[in-house]
Amino acid sequence: MAKKNTAYVKGRGSQLNPANRFLKNEQEIYLNDLPTEEERLEALRYNAKTKFIEVFPKTILNRVHSPDLLFPWSMNPYQGCEHGCVYCYARNTHEYWGYSAGKDFEQNILVKNTAPELLRKTLLTKKWEPAAITLSGNTDCYQPAERKFGITRKCLMVFRELQHPVSIITKNVMIERDSDILQDLARENLVWVVLSLTTLDEDLKRIMEPRTSSARNILRTIGTFRDLKIPVHVNIAPIIPSLNDESIFEVVKAVADAGALGCSYIVARLNGHNGKIFEDWAHKNFPNRAQKIMNQLQHLHGGQVNDTEYGRRMKGEGKFAEMIQQQFILARNKFMAGRKLPELNFSLFEKRKAELLMQNKDSSQMELF
Repeated sequence: MAKKNTAYVKGRGSQLNPANRFLKNEQEIYLNDLPTEEERLEALRYNAKTKFIEVFPKTILNRVHSPDLLFPWSMNPYQGCEHGCVYCYARNTHEYWGYSAGKDFEQNILVKNTAPELLRKTLLTKKWEPAAITLSGNTDCYQPAERKFGITRKCLMVFRELQHPVSIITKNVMIERDSDILQDLARENLVWVVLSLTTLDEDLKRIMEPRTSSARNILRTIGTFRDLKIPVHVNIAPIIPSLNDESIFEVVKAVADAGALGCSYIVARLNGHNGKIFEDWAHKNFPNRAQKIMNQLQHLHGGQVNDTEYGRRMKGEGKFAEMIQQQFILARNKFMAGRKLPELNFSLFEKRKAELLMQNKDSSQMELF
């Protein structure tokens, strides 16, 4: 029997912890300081655990300045993500908090317990005008931490109370837990649910995004929401050449059969340390085609895997980008013709806001007496 590779941490995407680009000082390790084999294995066991760190932001809504995205505002109840998707563009944002984009991103989760309170306070300010808000634009609002902290559910309760539209992006079927709130929102066209599905290949999914829900369960959730009349859009993201690009047709057909009202796609881009993290992962899991994957990703993005150019960064360019686009358009036209999400309803919020402000005013006056 072959000896188990103890250096590969199962259940995690990144196997690296690259240095934080914002930190000037790094600790040097000398030969005498190197751990014994027993200490190294114990460190691996320790490093597989997740830490939750409460933070206290002053604001919770983030203005989105990107022509590639349709929503002007996003909010993230958590920073860092236990899902461990090896390609995740949000990894680099963890460096702003003093952590690494690698293992730290998956193992040190910043928790914003005050998010619901901040959201309600912001929406009730006089200057706020109703606009599309997305949970979450960066890290997944239904990652495993949500089961423990329940911040996303509390935020949805605020949206329901104020009758303000919200869209949700997630890879986790934990969202079914909040079907009661989502149904209430859906009756007034106040919610879109966007489920991300990368592949139907469960073995590939398990190593590429270790702690996300299975494809089978995501398809089940789409069907459940269809029956509950909660509108669902599916984002096939990211498309990675030589990994999941050949399965576009079958993914679109599967989500259409399950009841999705629309679908879209994004190609992978590996900014910052993501390139190093992903390449290391590719060589460890697909040694025979890792270089092919990296070369094709470079071809999509003008010769490099790092891409910040609006338009190209989401869809790519060149022959591989054209092949992906053609497959997707053919599949969508074949399996999803005539389907679309309902328009979000922005007409109810102002009236509800006025009612709540009047109630607060009356309560304050009564307290004076």
